Amino acid sequence: LAQEFIPILNQHVKPVLVGKEADSFRQLCIQLEAILVNGNRLHTAIRYGVSQAILDAVAKSSKRLMSEVVADEYGTTVSEKPIPIFTQSGDNRYENADKMILKGAQVLPHALINHVETKLGKNGEKLLEYVKWLHDRIIALRKDESYQPVLHIDVYGTMGIAFNNDLEKIADYMKTLCDAAAPFHLRIEGPVDVGDRTKQMEALRDLTAICDKKNIPVEIVADEWCNTLEDIIYFADNKAGHMIQIKTPDLGGMNDIAEAVLYCKKKGIGAYQGGTCNETDRSAQVCVQVAMATQPDQILAKPGMGVDEGYMIVYNEMNRVIALRNAKKK
Repeated sequence: LAQEFIPILNQHVKPVLVGKEADSFRQLCIQLEAILVNGNRLHTAIRYGVSQAILDAVAKSSKRLMSEVVADEYGTTVSEKPIPIFTQSGDNRYENADKMILKGAQVLPHALINHVETKLGKNGEKLLEYVKWLHDRIIALRKDESYQPVLHIDVYGTMGIAFNNDLEKIADYMKTLCDAAAPFHLRIEGPVDVGDRTKQMEALRDLTAICDKKNIPVEIVADEWCNTLEDIIYFADNKAGHMIQIKTPDLGGMNDIAEAVLYCKKKGIGAYQGGTCNETDRSAQVCVQVAMATQPDQILAKPGMGVDEGYMIVYNEMNRVIALRNAKKK
């Protein structure tokens, strides 16, 4: 909460940063990360917000875009095309899906499948029915066959509950979902949640291996128990999932977000730069700038779950970067 954190910013962060040259995003973030309050690191929310301000300051001082600063400091190239946007529906998974399809969202709909009886079905029948509906709805509403969105559904561990964490049964069920989704590619986020970091890594590692061995064309996305940069490295090293959600506020600084995306890419693991619906328009814009420099496989439309707002904030910021860089070239 602001009233709790502003005194910490004034007492501990401001003295470290005021008067410093705004010439290196990474070096200033290292100084930010080194600040301790009563022996503890700064709260992730403080590191998240202050690192955004640092990146903006370095960009302004050097007359570059934030994406250009990140690219220069991490040895990458700013994307010349938009990153695929992943839109989330919340519980309004039918009407919001229509919005996504009509807008041409590249990845959809999240769907918030967080309850076995009401959303997944005791044997997975409710989610299967929804995937079939989604498939038919895309075909009915799309302008032409060139629109081939990825279906990315977050199931919050409910498959593990429904199938008693039997990984073979979960894999077979996901094959059924893939068949229903075809020709659209399917991603399943958080199929199981076993309540422990190590056990979660092992479960996703083993489930990923089973799906690969059976040639099931699903992408498993790691989410729960994979929060920090250290967690992401741990899951990526063990191939615990085909893709990892980089939950931006949980990592802390924007520097960690950049490093997480680049580490996943180095390891051949899909990088999903995510976050939460409960962010600000500014954090969403700065996340886009980092994404344009590091080029993850997809970026979450945020904030909010109304589709239009988050999608347009992210979409417009990406196209702003592209337009400004094209103008510079001319």
